[in-house]
Formats: sequence, structure tokens, C-alpha cells
Amino acid sequence: MRESQGQIKGITICGIAAVVFLFAFPVFAKQPPQDSSTSSPARADVKAIDPAAGKDGTKDLKEVATPKSDPVLKNDRIFGVLPNYGTVEGTKELPPLSVKDKFKIATYGSFDKYEFGIVALLAAKDQATDSDPAYGQGVAGYAKRYGAAFADQAIENIMVGGVFPSLLRQDPRYFQKGKGGFPRRFGYAFSRIMVTRTDSGRTEFNYSEFLGAAAAAGISNIYAPAADRRFSNDAGTFLTGAAVDTLGNELKEFWPDVRRKVFHKK
Repeated sequence: MRESQGQIKGITICGIAAVVFLFAFPVFAKQPPQDSSTSSPARADVKAIDPAAGKDGTKDLKEVATPKSDPVLKNDRIFGVLPNYGTVEGTKELPPLSVKDKFKIATYGSFDKYEFGIVALLAAKDQATDSDPAYGQGVAGYAKRYGAAFADQAIENIMVGGVFPSLLRQDPRYFQKGKGGFPRRFGYAFSRIMVTRTDSGRTEFNYSEFLGAAAAAGISNIYAPAADRRFSNDAGTFLTGAAVDTLGNELKEFWPDVRRKVFHKK
């Protein structure tokens, strides 16, 4: 099952990557270079008309400086389909996430309706090709394949986005660069698989990504057929998770540009 999953995921990754370049590159190329000295100010005008403001149209200064927001509730779906929780656009100054919020983001992403659909397709493909014959055929065989595929993605998401960021005090969110040329932004997004922020705002090696993916690959041996409990399969699961997360970073970096320029949404 893991071999066929890797093939399907590889095709999916290539397809989505092609979409990113087809949309993001020409859209970004049309944008004039941004000068940091003349960049747009923070959107304080939105806060000024907040319905929660007082009669004089003002709010408490402390509340304006650090607006309250639930990072879990915002899901700006990429192309209207792919879940996009925990992406930070524009601003760099945000309070650290609590352990509860880290697990919220990881859990919402793992159990998003999109995940149920893509796992169903993967399991159906494996059923049709009789991948991992030990699972058998029929309803029972499909259920086993579905359960294993869903467990793979859910455990990896929770380990990388919840467990290890909480233990190591790292921030699992993606902070969009948003400025600079296409190559620079592409390189920045690519590097986030190796580099991340800590809860205190520093930059350090992304231990959560690699330890989380390795832990998920190891846990998969618990429910995988005996024939699949090999280092090569564990390595494949690890690399697939890292590749999917890297592609996700690229999508998160350029999706706001595509959303504004192609779909004309703020």
C-alpha cells in the first residue's frame, strides 16, 4: 500500500506544483516591485469600523495593538479545496500559540473533509490494484486500506503540528514572506521545511518536522502488514510526509497572490 500511496501522492504533488507555477508565477511577475519604504500600512481602517468598538468608534489601545483571533477558525482554502489552517499573512508580530491551539490546528487539518475524500480515493486505487494483498478484498479489505491511509496522514499531521511543537516550543504555523521576487519567496517557502520559528520568535532548525515525521513513520509499523514493516517503507513514509509539507509551504506562500489576482478576493 505504501508503494502505491507514494506513487499517487507523487502524481498529486507534481500536479499541484504545476498549478502553483502556472498561476503564481505569471501573477507574481505582473506585480511591480515593492519598496519597503512605501509599503502599505497595517489595515488599521478595518479595526476602526469594528462593530465591537465603542460609540466613539474607538477601542481599547491594548486590544487594538494585539487583536484577538482564533487561528483555528480561519481556513482560507487553497483553490477552494485544500485546507489552510494556521497560515499567517502579512504580519510578523503575533503572540505565541498555546499548546491547546497547536493541537487544534493539527487536529482540524487532520480531520478536514478534504482529507476524508483524498484518503477514500487512495484506498480505492489500492483496492483496485490489490496493493498489500494481506488486506484482502471486499468491504473489509477496503476498510483496512482506508484506515491505514487515514492513520498515516493524521498521525503525521498531529506529530509534526501538535506533539513536537508543544514539546520543543516551536511554532507550527506558516509565516508568509509576501515580499521580494518570485525566486526569493520560492526559496523561503522551500527552506521552511528546515527552518521554523520558536514560541519566543527566534529562528531555529525545524526539529518538529523531522522528529514528527520519523515518529509517525515508526508508529505506522504498529498497524501495517508484517510484509511492510521494513526500513525502506519507513523511509518512504518519512520522505513522502516531508515532500507534501514542502509543497504545502509553497502553496501557502503564493495562494494569497493567486486569490487576489485570479479570483479577485482579498
